[in-house]
Amino acid sequence: MLAIQALVSAAALTVPVFAVVAAADLGVPARWVGAYVGLIYAGAMFSSVLGGVLVLRFGAVRVSQVCLLLAAASLSLTATAWLPAVVFGALVMGIGYGPPTPASSHILARLTPGRLMPLVFSIKQTGVPLGGALAGVIVPPLVLAYGWRGASIAVAALCVLTAILLAPLRAGLDADREPGRRLGGNPMSPLRRVLADRVLRRLAFLSFLYSSVQMSLTAYLVTYLVEAVKLDLIVAGMIFATAQLAGVFGRVIWGALTSVAISARNMLVIIGFLSAVGALVTASFAPGWPLGAIFAVAVLFGATAIGWNGVYLAEFARLCPPGQAGLLTGGSGFITFGGVVVTPPLFGAWVGFSGSYSSAFIILGVLAVLGAVLMIRTPVTGDRGMSGA
Repeated sequence: MLAIQALVSAAALTVPVFAVVAAADLGVPARWVGAYVGLIYAGAMFSSVLGGVLVLRFGAVRVSQVCLLLAAASLSLTATAWLPAVVFGALVMGIGYGPPTPASSHILARLTPGRLMPLVFSIKQTGVPLGGALAGVIVPPLVLAYGWRGASIAVAALCVLTAILLAPLRAGLDADREPGRRLGGNPMSPLRRVLADRVLRRLAFLSFLYSSVQMSLTAYLVTYLVEAVKLDLIVAGMIFATAQLAGVFGRVIWGALTSVAISARNMLVIIGFLSAVGALVTASFAPGWPLGAIFAVAVLFGATAIGWNGVYLAEFARLCPPGQAGLLTGGSGFITFGGVVVTPPLFGAWVGFSGSYSSAFIILGVLAVLGAVLMIRTPVTGDRGMSGA
């Protein structure tokens, strides 16, 4: 599950990493990378909801293999350097990006002891920042060696290879699939069930705010560092990778602390406030800032803005009825990915309107604070089925 998440994430972040180079060939401003990210998550919103049902029918591993192949197809379309193909490729990437989370939740909720769920889910979710770190480390050198089109093809090949290597695992991990399960009915039913539940609904809206901050940081950090802070692409890529790796360690640390010492609710509040600090300091970057200070801020911002997901997903799965974690996580994914659809394009539009990246990062800090406040106002609950609306 970790490998799947890492490769899909690396594929989704490949274009944001080389956007400042590819933009000239495509004839668009680099800040339009936010629209690309938004299209990915527009596709992911709907594929996440459907993913829970598909996992029950075909199995989590099979669905994950298909998602990796879709990511490879998307990057192959990007390599054509034809703008309509790149746009369509973003939607294809989104269709492949949504289901791996409900797929992994389905397996982990079934196999993980309750007390260890925050840690185990957090370890699995390190695949997202690990994928980002992988993109930040390997994509810039690939771009310099083979061009951005060659970099796209190389990452696509890694996705195909991973899909092939997963094949032997299917017999064991997909043993609980339901081949006779019908795919008809209301495809948005998982989302409706999440919205009908008071606590799950609040958690889902928290994920909307935190994912907005996370993906705006991920989509724009390299472009911001190159265009506004005047760093070269290799250095900016290393700072991006540092933020992603900090997210890896943040997810494990937050998950471990939640398993043994701090409630998930309180941990999500702490993460929100620290993420706001990271956003506000990032807004103050300028040419001439010491590189050591920029790397340090990237660690803080990455560990928090990218580190929240495992704690959130474990808490969400804990509060779902038995056997429904994958299905309802898919429903909540519609809201989580909604934050990414809306916010990065608005971030780019605000930068174009105001001419300021700094003010856009300040807005991200405000969103993080709003998420922390929402969590403070969410009632404490124990193990349960669905709560009252």
